[in-house]
Amino acid sequence: MSENPGGTKPKRNWRRVLLALAIVLVLVMAIILPGASILVYEDTFGKRYNTPGWMRYALADFPGLRMKRCVFRSKDGKELAGYQYSRNNPNQREDKAEGLVVIAHGFGGGGQNTYMDVANYFTSQGFLVFAYDATGNDESAGKSVRGLPQGVEDLDQALRFVEGEQSYKGLPLFLFGQSWGGYAVGAVLNLHSEVKAAVMVSGFNRSIDMMRQPGRKIAGPAVSLILPCLGLYEHVKFGKFAGYTALDGLKKSKAGIFITQSRDDQVVPVRYSYDLFHETFQSNPRFRFREYQDRGHAYVYYSQDSVQYRKQFDQEYKEHMRRLGQKPSNESYNAYSAKHFDKSRGFELDVPLMNQMADFYRQYMD
Repeated sequence: MSENPGGTKPKRNWRRVLLALAIVLVLVMAIILPGASILVYEDTFGKRYNTPGWMRYALADFPGLRMKRCVFRSKDGKELAGYQYSRNNPNQREDKAEGLVVIAHGFGGGGQNTYMDVANYFTSQGFLVFAYDATGNDESAGKSVRGLPQGVEDLDQALRFVEGEQSYKGLPLFLFGQSWGGYAVGAVLNLHSEVKAAVMVSGFNRSIDMMRQPGRKIAGPAVSLILPCLGLYEHVKFGKFAGYTALDGLKKSKAGIFITQSRDDQVVPVRYSYDLFHETFQSNPRFRFREYQDRGHAYVYYSQDSVQYRKQFDQEYKEHMRRLGQKPSNESYNAYSAKHFDKSRGFELDVPLMNQMADFYRQYMD
């Protein structure tokens, strides 16, 4: 007599099939997830970035501003370009400066070419300024920017460099960082207790949060599975620097902290930055917060007229591309901007806001 009447398979066979499928799934995920993670990471960070020509400043744009180029080394020995700014004023001695402001730039271009207006402002207020191009940007060495923690590494090295410069001895040390630079400014406070005050503009808390958007473009809903792999990959590349967060740095530091961002920021969501910092430190007297509603990501410290000009310019560019029957692209935008963008209007500093920052630094000079 048959042990399996009706011809059905024993249940134990189904268990074996399910177990085999589970093993195959685990093996596939073990191969695909790390591979997809590396693809996501290197697609964003595995290349160099140079400031588009239409955004670049020249020293001649700022009468009275002096710049001395220098070189220092990244953690892995690459040459990084540094820029020492002061005023062309023979009556102003460097040892009588208000302090030294170190600028950490945002993602996609160096610290000289797009932040010279900021350097010009702070030197006009009596500060010395040091800016630099991070690894893989503009005049600095490196085949790529490598990743966001590289910004923390390079700022750490920049601070070690300026602290060894005789002309800066005894000056109070201040930081200014925007976007990627804002994250670097916050995170580097885990290492540099000597910083007196820092300004974070549109800066975020940790690197992995900024990988959600590019990860979602490549992996869709599976991004939640990829993020842990991204974190592991980042730790392999950067070691302890991958673990430094701005939140931890701000908690550890005794520096005065000025944080500003616009709520409509589409690059750095406020939940990963302003709202997180505000919720944690709003009652702490060494923190000052300045929130905007409509300045986007890159224009927080520019005037309202400048913001409106940029919005109008972007609309004109889109209409131009529509008339041509072409889709907008970075290449066409840069070409259009080179011909039509007015830097004097598009990059007009919000002087009252900059004055608040300078005055904030002065509160922490002692």
